[in-house]
Amino acid sequence: MAYTNTVLNRARARLSQENERKRAEYEDHLARAYALQPRLRELDRSLRSTSAKLAALIFQPEGDPRAALARLRAENEALQSERQWLLDEAELPDGYLDDSPVCTLCGGTGYTGSRMCECLCEICRQEQKRELSALLPTGRERFENFLLEVYPERFYPELGTSARTLMQKNLNFCKKYAQEYRPGAQSLLFSGATGLGKTFLSGCVARQVAEGGHSVAYVTAGKLFADWEAVKFERAEADSLRDYRDCDLLIIDDLGTEMATQLVRAALYEIVNARLLAQKTTLISTNLNEHDLEDRYGGQIASRLLGSYRVIYFLGDDIRRRKQTAGSRTVRQ
Repeated sequence: MAYTNTVLNRARARLSQENERKRAEYEDHLARAYALQPRLRELDRSLRSTSAKLAALIFQPEGDPRAALARLRAENEALQSERQWLLDEAELPDGYLDDSPVCTLCGGTGYTGSRMCECLCEICRQEQKRELSALLPTGRERFENFLLEVYPERFYPELGTSARTLMQKNLNFCKKYAQEYRPGAQSLLFSGATGLGKTFLSGCVARQVAEGGHSVAYVTAGKLFADWEAVKFERAEADSLRDYRDCDLLIIDDLGTEMATQLVRAALYEIVNARLLAQKTTLISTNLNEHDLEDRYGGQIASRLLGSYRVIYFLGDDIRRRKQTAGSRTVRQ
């Protein structure tokens, strides 16, 4: 699972903070217990000593240590019994002096060998959702909030369908796509005029995919190309582009609204081509049609987008205008 640098760094910081919190809690509990039962401090010191002696006897190269081991074990058990009696007398709750790590699988490190532990994976999932919530335009981007009634039922003879029927099919496809998403899934191109819900539906896909435990980077085309330019001219570290390169799903919103320059064309080609070669999934939303894409970015890029991506066409009337006459119900897509 290739979580973005931002998400992974936040998750590691949270795990470290939780380790520190648990350690501080244990130290506080231990100090309180020693204050209530001063004998506990002496017992703990003795237990540490007998544990060290036991370890030394086990690895003793000469002689038969069995008698000494039995004696030390008996001593250790007696100390443990007295310690528990003192804790009971102090009426301290069970687990009050538990000093186990926050995760028993990885010891609180976040990794079992080279594999990310489930404890760190879960924190990554939480941070992924939080980051997306901050980046998505409305915070309402969920499939159940996608309003089909704002799309007209007017029939388009040249397309053989109505906007609402087409968008119902798009919604059903995107739901299934996001729910069943696996890294390497086919990339998508959302194409249609302004105000038809492309950004909203791409946000729905992003949220569902992230909730499935996959890494998602969501960025506007303008910011993506600005970041790429900053690295190109050494105004930023190359690592700042790693999130866009390594994430399972990269969503580029509003392609075509940025300034059309040679540098932008080079950046788009590099990003699209690199992710295709790496079998990484990309979702791009654009107001441009097929001809506009070729005119603006050239045949090479248009060919990759139209040939390797599944194109999802959006049809209807500008929702931003329709919501003004939608009555008391707020429409925001």
